[in-house]
Amino acid sequence: MRVSVIGCGHLGIPHAAAMAEIGHEVIGVDLDQAKIDRLNAGECPSLAEAAEFADIHFLAVGTPIDADGRSYDTGQVFGAARALAPHLTRPTVVIGKSTVTVGTSRDLGSLLARLSPAGEGVEVVWNPEFLREGHAIDDTLRPDRIVVGVPSARAEDAVREVYAPLLANGIPLFVTDPATAELIKGAANAYLGMKISFINGVADMCTAAGADVQQLTEAIGLDPRIGRGGLNAGPGYGGGCLPKDVRAFTASARALGATEAATMLRAAEEVNESRPTAALRLIEQTLGRPADGVRVTVWGASFKAGTDDVRESPALAIAALMHQRGATVTVHDPHAVPTALRRHPGLDYCEDLEGSLAAAELIVVATEWPHFREADPKSLAPLVADQVLVDLRNLIDADAWRMAGWTVRQLGRPAQE
Repeated sequence: MRVSVIGCGHLGIPHAAAMAEIGHEVIGVDLDQAKIDRLNAGECPSLAEAAEFADIHFLAVGTPIDADGRSYDTGQVFGAARALAPHLTRPTVVIGKSTVTVGTSRDLGSLLARLSPAGEGVEVVWNPEFLREGHAIDDTLRPDRIVVGVPSARAEDAVREVYAPLLANGIPLFVTDPATAELIKGAANAYLGMKISFINGVADMCTAAGADVQQLTEAIGLDPRIGRGGLNAGPGYGGGCLPKDVRAFTASARALGATEAATMLRAAEEVNESRPTAALRLIEQTLGRPADGVRVTVWGASFKAGTDDVRESPALAIAALMHQRGATVTVHDPHAVPTALRRHPGLDYCEDLEGSLAAAELIVVATEWPHFREADPKSLAPLVADQVLVDLRNLIDADAWRMAGWTVRQLGRPAQE
């Protein structure tokens, strides 16, 4: 098939590449000329070319959080549709990939039918993405499921044709109405956020009781109704998707009158928002004194390993909070120092692991890079004044560090002298 992908950002680029990989002819369109220049040395197809070329159009533009901080800004989605509409002169299917509020596909379908020469021949399908950052291509070519909300049998046939190579490999296709497809994406990310907040709340209980959250997690994770995946205590969730999606799903629940669901979701948000303060409390308990005046090295700036994305990074939030409390903070990350520096220029940064420890009194492990797990506690000991490490990811082998003379405290695990 001939396919257009409108929006060549973090979502559109891997989707376009994957569509080409499975055998389709693909044209990509974006309003950011510099982005297009980087992609193909200046050949920027227009929406008119995309409309003439493609049988199906994927809409993969961004949906940042709105000014209210609680809902999606769908301006780019509707802007792209308005720009595309005058060029849609024959029946076609527009497939939305962006994460949106329930009801968006209905409104978009009405807009395109009104503005397009093809009128009711233009149909809108919602096909949310479930990409993990750092795994976009693999998750597009080998997803655990494909979800599509379709308005008609004709639209479903088009979807089955475009995804035929993936379906032939046994990827399950879930065909729903558009509203259900829109809610599936929000529900998935909201549940992941709640699962993380749940185990972090339990980690606080373990800290207070002298229990071990790691053993607790392994035990309850064996229950198939609970599952082990995503059930990891830590400094909270971050990134460009999960916080935004949980907020927007909470707002949707409230707008739909599901007040109990909104209350439950908001509680999960509050747990996540409390993580930097909880981390500071653990750090000060380990030190036996306030953070004011302490020389701290934070290992980690990205919100998770495998990316340089620092949006809503728990690691940076903790570093910034300690800085506000009067600590001298140096941040080290194997990949995210440049992006972190742009977001938090008031912190000190070091791209070298050993160099980041100069005159430090405390190390805080805040991102789960293998780089930190593999660090040698014996060789690092002379570089740190008091040989104290607080592991917020339960990443390192605490016994090995203690044998090398370190005081180690891990999140939700008993203190050991």
